[in-house]
Amino acid sequence: MARDLAAAQHFYAGVLGWEFRASGLGDGFSVALHEGMPVAGIGALAERLDMPVAWTPYFAVADADVTAARIRERGATMAVGPLAFGTGRAGLAADPAGAVFGFWEGMVVPDWSVGRGSAPAWLELHTRDAFEASIFYGGVLDWAGGGAGCCVASYEHDHVVLRHGHDTVARISGGAADTAPDPSIRPRWHVRFPVPDLEAAIAATTGLGGQAVAPVEASKTSRWIALTDPEGARFTVVAPQDAIS
Repeated sequence: MARDLAAAQHFYAGVLGWEFRASGLGDGFSVALHEGMPVAGIGALAERLDMPVAWTPYFAVADADVTAARIRERGATMAVGPLAFGTGRAGLAADPAGAVFGFWEGMVVPDWSVGRGSAPAWLELHTRDAFEASIFYGGVLDWAGGGAGCCVASYEHDHVVLRHGHDTVARISGGAADTAPDPSIRPRWHVRFPVPDLEAAIAATTGLGGQAVAPVEASKTSRWIALTDPEGARFTVVAPQDAIS
């Protein structure tokens, strides 16, 4: 959600190569495409809403009212909704640790996906206690419920990893398994977008008014960096380890 929809589109077109088209949710919401595939949505924040500009994950649910009830039952906060919105119903919530997320009941854009192609590489929750967070989201969103199309969650290298088929769609990180929850962590969801060239993405970001907020990090297979757009929305770009200019 952005204050200036046109400016946000210009920025992400320059940094991530996105194109945009209208959606069924009205003039204030557009769908971002990369190589013809839908990868994200950008909406215009209403002036009356005192909300920060941010990337927020929305999870598809079968019943928005049931999801809202599960959130409240588990000691979390319903901030908005569920409300009728375009072709469906949406809600915005904060989990017990304070991380903000949304949920959506209704039709989704065909071919919308995470973890494959040009779509977001994965969603990542940084929180104080990964185990507690996984229990909360598993109960609210019916992860690992065993039904058709459900995700599978597993504990790997101090992360809870959520997969849909062969695609990794989310990770929950909260520190090493044998350590106490870290009170200094500000819980929040992060979105990671794939790029072919990390340095080119960094240069485009700074050239268009954004900034890097952390140094480049690396693993055996990839390199990544946290960035913000001109309005302060934080996101991460990740490139293959061998994609060095």
